[in-house]
Parts: sequence; C-alpha cells; structure tokens
Amino acid sequence: MVDMAGEVAFICLLLVCLCSHSLALSPPPPPPSSPVSSNDATKATVDELALLSIKSMLSSPSSSPLASWNSTSSIHHCSWPGVVCSRRHPGRVAALRMASFNLSGAISPFLANLSFLRELDLAGNQLAGEIPPEIGRLGRLETVNLAANALQGTLPLSLGNCTNLMVLNLTSNQLQGEIPSTIGARMVNLYILDLRQNGFSGEIPLSLAELPSLEFLFLYSNKLSGEIPTALSNLSGLMHLDLDTNMLSGAIPSSLGKLSSLIWLNLANNNLSGTIPSSIWNISSSLWGLNIQQNNLVGVVPTDAFTALPELRTISMDNNRFHGRLPTSLVNVSHVRMLQLGFNFFSGTVPSELGMLKNLEQFLLFATLLEAKEPRDWEFITALTNCSRLKILELGASKFGGVLPDSLSNLSTSLQTLSLQYNTISGRIPKDIGNLIGLQSLTLDDNSFIGTLPSSLGRLQNLNLLSVPKNKISGSVPLAIGNLTKLSSLELQANAFSGEIPSTVANLTKLSALNLARNNFTGAIPRRLFNILSLSKILDISHNNLEGSIPQEIGNLINLEEFHAQSNILSGEIPPSLGECQLLQNVYLQNNFLNGTISSALGQLKGLESLDLSNNKLSGQIPRFLGNISMLSYLNLSFNNFSGEVPDFGVFANITAFLIQGNDKLCGGIPTLHLRPCSSGLPEKKHKFLVIFIVTISAVAILGILLLLYKYLNRRKKNNTKNSSETSMQAHRSISFSQLAKATEGFSATNLLGSGTFGSVYKGKIDGQTDESAEYIAVKVLKLQTPGAHKSFVAECEALKNLRHRNLVKVITACSSIDTRGYDFKAIVFDFMPNGSLEDWLHPKPVDQTEMKYLGLVQRVTILLDVAYALDYLHCRGPAPVVHCDIKSSNVLLDSDMVAHVGDFGLAKILAEGSSSLQHSTSSMGFRGTIGYAAPEYGAGNIVSTNGDIYSYGILVLETVTGKRPTDNRFRQGLSLREYVEQALHGETMDIVDSQLTLELENECALQDSSYKRKIDCLISLLRLGVSCSHELPLSRMRTTDIVNELHAMRESLLREYRIEDGSYVNVTLE
Repeated sequence: MVDMAGEVAFICLLLVCLCSHSLALSPPPPPPSSPVSSNDATKATVDELALLSIKSMLSSPSSSPLASWNSTSSIHHCSWPGVVCSRRHPGRVAALRMASFNLSGAISPFLANLSFLRELDLAGNQLAGEIPPEIGRLGRLETVNLAANALQGTLPLSLGNCTNLMVLNLTSNQLQGEIPSTIGARMVNLYILDLRQNGFSGEIPLSLAELPSLEFLFLYSNKLSGEIPTALSNLSGLMHLDLDTNMLSGAIPSSLGKLSSLIWLNLANNNLSGTIPSSIWNISSSLWGLNIQQNNLVGVVPTDAFTALPELRTISMDNNRFHGRLPTSLVNVSHVRMLQLGFNFFSGTVPSELGMLKNLEQFLLFATLLEAKEPRDWEFITALTNCSRLKILELGASKFGGVLPDSLSNLSTSLQTLSLQYNTISGRIPKDIGNLIGLQSLTLDDNSFIGTLPSSLGRLQNLNLLSVPKNKISGSVPLAIGNLTKLSSLELQANAFSGEIPSTVANLTKLSALNLARNNFTGAIPRRLFNILSLSKILDISHNNLEGSIPQEIGNLINLEEFHAQSNILSGEIPPSLGECQLLQNVYLQNNFLNGTISSALGQLKGLESLDLSNNKLSGQIPRFLGNISMLSYLNLSFNNFSGEVPDFGVFANITAFLIQGNDKLCGGIPTLHLRPCSSGLPEKKHKFLVIFIVTISAVAILGILLLLYKYLNRRKKNNTKNSSETSMQAHRSISFSQLAKATEGFSATNLLGSGTFGSVYKGKIDGQTDESAEYIAVKVLKLQTPGAHKSFVAECEALKNLRHRNLVKVITACSSIDTRGYDFKAIVFDFMPNGSLEDWLHPKPVDQTEMKYLGLVQRVTILLDVAYALDYLHCRGPAPVVHCDIKSSNVLLDSDMVAHVGDFGLAKILAEGSSSLQHSTSSMGFRGTIGYAAPEYGAGNIVSTNGDIYSYGILVLETVTGKRPTDNRFRQGLSLREYVEQALHGETMDIVDSQLTLELENECALQDSSYKRKIDCLISLLRLGVSCSHELPLSRMRTTDIVNELHAMRESLLREYRIEDGSYVNVTLE
C-alpha cells in the first residue's frame, strides 16, 4: 500500500507541475528606460502594497525569505523570494510559491488585490485562522495549495467563483463544516480536489459529481456521513477515489462500476454494509488498488471476482464479515503485492494456487475460519516458497492445526514477519526455521508445539520479537539464543522448559521484555541477567523452581517497570538494591521463602502501584514508608511473620487495597481490621509491680479455672446434644451460628437475597455501637448432602482466604457449626453488595420496575472488564490456578460504586470434597456450571478446566449485550444464544442488541456522529468477543490476558467521549 501511495503521489506531483508550467515567469524588473505604461506602473504598485499587506499578517524568523520583502529596498517586488510575476503583464504577481517558509499568522484578505494571481502555494507552514472569503475574487486562480497548515473555520462559498481552478489542495488542516455545494459544475477545469485530514462533516455534496474534469478526489479522514452518492459515477475521468476513514453508511453504489478510468478505489474505515455489487468486479481493467477494509460488508466473494482485475497491486478486504471460500480467481492478480483478507469468516483451506503470485509481499489472513488439518491442507506453504518477495505472512487466530510442513523453512529469505499464534498447530517447530534469515518477528503463541526449541533460531540475527508462550515446548533453552542480539522481546512463558536459565540470555542487550514464567527452570537466577540494562517493560521469572537469593545486581535495572519472581524457591532477604529501580510499578515476590525485614531502600519506589510479598517468612515491623507511596493501590503482606503496629494512612487507610492476614503479632491499624490495640511502654518499677501482681492473680485464677472445668465436664455429660463447634478462618474474627441467625433474623425469607447451585444467600446486619457503625454482610448457607465432614470445609476456607482481588467478593469469615436442630451448619460470610447482581440489572423483576435499573454501554464494558480481571487472577495470577465452574450473571455482584465482584469462586471444590456422594458424580451440573452457561465439553463428562470458565464468560458477554438469558424460550428449538448472535453478525447486528442500549445509541446519533460510530463498533466488537470466547473447541477460546487487553481498549475508546477540560474523566458510571 505504501508503494501504491508513492506512485499516486508521483502522478499528482507531475500534474501539479504541468499546471504550474502554464504560468508565465517574469524577467528581472525592467530598467527605468523600458517602455512601461503608467497604468502598468500603477498596477505594479497595487501588487507591491498587497504583498506588504500579506506580509503584515504573517510572522517568520529573521532568517526567513520573507525578511527581504521591504518597500524601502532597491529590490523590485518581482524579485522578492516566493514571488513570480507575469511575463505578459510586467510587474503583476502571477504566483506566490511560499511553501515551507516557516510562516505563521493568518492569510490576509488583501490577497484578493493580486488580481493576476494564478498560483497560490502556502503549503507546509503554520498558518492559522480562516481562509478569507475574498479569495473568490481571484478569477484567474488555477492552483491553490494550502496543505499542511492549521487553518480553521469553514470553506468559503466564494471559492466557487474561481472557475479556472485546476488544483485545490487543502489537506491536513483543521477545516470543518460542510463542503460547499458551490464547488461544482462551474469549475470546469478542476481535476484535483484534495480535502484529506480535516474535519469536514455532513454528506458528500452532489455538486462534486458535476465536476467534468475531476480525476483525483481525496476526502480521506474527515467526518463525512450519509451514503456514497450514486451520481459520482458521472465522473467519467475519475482515476482516484479516496473516501477512507469517514462515517459513511449504506451500500456501495453499483453505479461506481461505471468509473472505467479508475486506478484506485478506497472506501475503507467506514460503516458500509451489504454485499459488494457485481459491477465493482468489472470496474476497470486498470484498477491498481481495492481497499474496502474495516466496514460491515457481508456475503461470499464470487469465485471469478478477480478475473477482470489483472492489474491490482493492493487488495484490502479485512475486518468485514465475508464468508465462504477464498476465490480461486485471486491467482489472476499476478501483480498483487498486498493481499489483506483477515478478520473475516472465510473458511475452508488456503488455495495452493496462490503460490503463483510471484510479486506478493504481504499475505495477511489473521483471524479467519480458514483451516488445515491434514498435510495436504498445508500445501499452500510449499507453494508460497515461490513468492520470493514475501515479507509478511500472518495466519494467526484461525483454525490451522496439524503439523507444520518442513517447507516452511524454505519461504523467502525476505520474510520479516511470520505469525502463527492462536491456532492448534502441533508437532515440532521445523528444525531449519533458522533459514529465514530476514525474520524480524516470529510469533507462535498459544498452539500445541512440542519438542525443543530449534538451535537454528540462533541464525535469525535480525529477529526483534520471539514469542512462543502457551505451548508444550520442553528441554533446555538453546545457548544459541544469545546470538539474537537485536531481540527486544523474548517470551517463552507457559511451556515446559527445564534446566537453568542460559547465561547467554545476558547477550541480549536490547531486550525490553523478558518473560520466562510458568516453566520448570531450576538453579539460581543468573547474575548476568541483571546486566541487560535495556529491560524496561517486564522481567518475569515467576512460577519456576528457581532457588537461592535475588541477586543484588537487580539494582542495575533502573528502567524496569514490572518484576515478577513469585512462586519459586527463593530465599534470603529482599535486596535493598531493588530500591534503585525507581521506575518500578509492579513487584510480585509472593510464595517464596524470603526472610528478614523490608529494607527502607524500597521507600524510593515512588511510582509503585502493586506490591505482593505474601506467603514468605518476612518479619519485623510493617514499614511506615509504604503508606507514603501515593501510587500504591495493592499491597499484600499476608502470611508472613510481621509484628507491631499496622500504619493507618496511605494505602493502609483503604481496607480493600491491602492484605495482612496470617501475621498474628500485628496490632493497631484502622478499626475495620479489628486488630488488638497496641500496648504502650510502662516505667520499670511499675513493670516489676505488675509482674508480681500478675503472678498472684494467675495462681488464684488457675484454681478457679480448675473448679470451673470440673463443673463444665459434669454439665457436658448431662447435655452433650448442645455441644457445638464454631470455627472460622484464621486471622478473621470468629462468628457463631447464633450470631448469624440473629443477623439474618433467623434466616428469614425477607432477608433471602437468592438461591443458587451451592446454597442460599441471606442479607445480615451485625449490630454496632450505633446504627451508623452497623455492618451489613451476605451469608451463604451451603447446601449439605450429609452431616459431618467439617475438615474439608475448613481446609478449603483456608485456601479461599488466599484468593484476594478487588474484583472477587471478599470472604470475611466462615462458620462450621451445628444448628438448633442438631444438623451440620456451614456458611461463608462475604461483604454485602448493595447493588445486587448483574442479573438483577439485566433482567429486573416486575416488582423492581418502580426503581428503573439501567446500565449504559460504558458500565457494561466496565463490568465485563472487572469480571475478566477476576478470571485472569483466578486462572493465572493467584497462588494456584482456580477454576470457577459457575460464571453467570447472578454470580457477578455490584458494590455501591458499581464495581463488579465475582462470587462463588472455589465453592465447587469445597462441596465436592465435602460430600462423597458428589465427589464421584459426573452428571451434576452444580459442579460443572449452570445450564446455558456450561461449556459443551462438560456434557461429555470432561474434567473442568479454565477453558470452561472462558466459555461461560463468553455467554455472559453475549447476555450483557443482548439482554437475553441463555435459557430464553427462543433458544430451546436447537438454537443457542451463541448461534443466535453469530447469525446476526452476518446480517442486522443491531436487531439483537438490548433495547436499552439501542435507545442510548439513538440519542447519541442525534447528538454526536463520532460517538455513535464508536459505540456501534464497540457493540460489534463485544459480540465478536463473546462468540470467540464461547467457541465450541476449548483450545480455540481466548485467553484471559487477551480478553482484558481487548476490553480495556474498548473502555478507553468509549471514555474519550467523556474527557473534560482538565484531562480527567467525568463519572460515567451513572449514565
């Protein structure tokens, strides 16, 4: 596409030069004795005055060519820089050629006094203000070039009076408003109209179709809306039509097929819909570029579509909804350089005939339904070895499986990008892949590759990115990896690599990101690793078997933003040199054997946002400097040996931002912690007296206790039916059955919040000293199959307390006891969520209609992002992977700020292990999800997995956008919610969107077109995300990391509409 643009630019430049050539240039100013009439002299004075008036409204550096424009100078104005006078009319200015003069200021209306002006070129300056309407008085104007300035306002209607205009170039300014209809039939000579990269709005005026000589029409990157006028087909000489990046809608007019002179057709990045008219496939045998990407076009591309378009160099059709097989007629476009067909629903196999496209440079098929299973399906790779110019091959996020052919190593040595990620490819990476010496990016993420990493990779000396995470690659990392000295990102996480981290990694001195997490690396962390001073984005060595201490040399990484070393066997102290890494934002060292105190040097990490040191052997006091780190929003110090006072300021003032449980010697802190108060020191004499007093009292107390114990044992024998045991999670306050019964008013129906797979949830109120200090809780009373089985329940509660995240419902405590009837009673106490569940908001009950519940698009995206964060934590970032098993809208709870919290995490395991009758069950949906949300593989008896949670999450996304339950009556006739959405994505998508969101969009459309399009795009992206997550094949579903990234990008895009003057965001949670 770049080459094509260059060729077109050259054509434009040539035409402008031809236009300029028609101007007559002046000789040097005539001497006084020359026969110049007094009339000409007067007119010359007028032009000189006009030039000085123009200069008066401009400013430029003293070294600017404009500095010599001076009436007191002996230099005639026709010799001033940038001024060209007419040969036939001496002294009269015919052209102003002042491009890139470094001018600022405004265009003077006195420009209109240069009545002989034919060419005006002020491009490439910093001119502001409006184009003066007086320009319409310059009837001789043939060329106007004001490109690349900062001109504002609307286009003057008077421009239509410049009937001799041949070139009008206003690209790259800040012009807005509608394109005036005066640019039309009277401008019989206009052949270049370039209005790119402005802010023009409204519809494309029909008057443009009346420009008889128009050859180049550039309207790229504006805010034009409405449909493409069918009358544009009247422009019989049109060679280049560029309507890219606007807000055009409707179908592509079939009349455009009449443009027989067209060389370039660019309709990309709009909201065009429908199918491609058959006339387009016969538009012009000389067509070089067809660019229709990023629209909503549908249908099957005809088999013979490209038969009549042999000259095509660029075909960009990606990001639409085309389906069916790739047309075999593509083989006819022998000159094609870029073939971009990704992000569509093309299916079947890739035709091997495409290997005949000898000029092909970019072959982009990312995110389709194209597949390969058998060796013959991969024959196209062998055929592509004939494409000696191939630079980019993207086959990611499709349905390619089976084993890669060895012929992959014989592709062009010009190949720079090879993308195969997010497929199901198995087998080994071809051993001779190092033959592709031109490779700069190799991405094989998320497949099923096995075997070792080929040592031939060391020959890829131009490689910038090597990414192979989430495969099954094993063995040692080859030492030859150290030869890849241009590498900026090395991602080997989530494989089965073993042995020590190779010391040659230290040779990669340009690395900005190194991820070795979730492998089986052993031994010490190589000290040389910390000599890679370029590491800035992330260093992740977590979830391995690394041992020894963290080297002091870590302080060398002064540009590092994120450091992960959690879940290893590291010991020793946290090195004080870590404080030298002052750009660190996230540090994760949990689940190791680190000891000692937290060094005060860490107080230098002023940009720290997350710090997790949990599950180590750290001791001493919690440093107060942690409260002074203003950016710190997540701090986990739980399960260490800290003692002394807990600070009560900074991060410690927000109970949801820090975790300290499992440290039994702590005191103080904010009242919500319910820790014992810290004791103050006593004078020595008083201390001795106190000791004597305590000893005396203790002796008396012991006698009393013995007496009471005797009475208690007697009473217990008489009434052992009243014996109960109340247990709670360590480091939380205990709570008894009687307290819970009181808090819930005897588990009354009025306090029942809902019932689910695992039990019933009641609202409770723990009384405080005042009504204001009362605490509201949610009590989940578990359904038990048999009495007894306390052990598993307590053990699982101990595990649950380690799962802490802002988007998980916080577990306060648990109670395992006996109720008033003598039956086992098990309950878990959670934070109360005052805004109920997502289900309540998506499907309000008729009784709730008095209080209208409404979720806007931004809120829905934010809630889905919160749930994705929670799943990402459970699956990838917690102490151990946890499968939720029951993701659904009723398990997504909303706090007072409408922040989403996922509930019921881990409870499937609690109940399964607590009841032998359920442990061996393979049919109980209670432990494999809820009907409508449960993954299809669970129905076949497969074990639960994180992929099952992703399926349920995908259904949740579709429910949130459509407002329809997956168990809706319409989905009981062989049609599922996913199939319902997938069909709509090929047709009328907006028909399936929740009516509340449709109403929001209708209001938005009336107010702001750009916001409307952004929200439409977001809704479509959400539906595609839900469909992708709920793929029938578990390995084809998205990863939580990618879900989070995609939703985060959507949310940021939507929030741009709510930015206020000081750069912050308004509150969009109450739409």
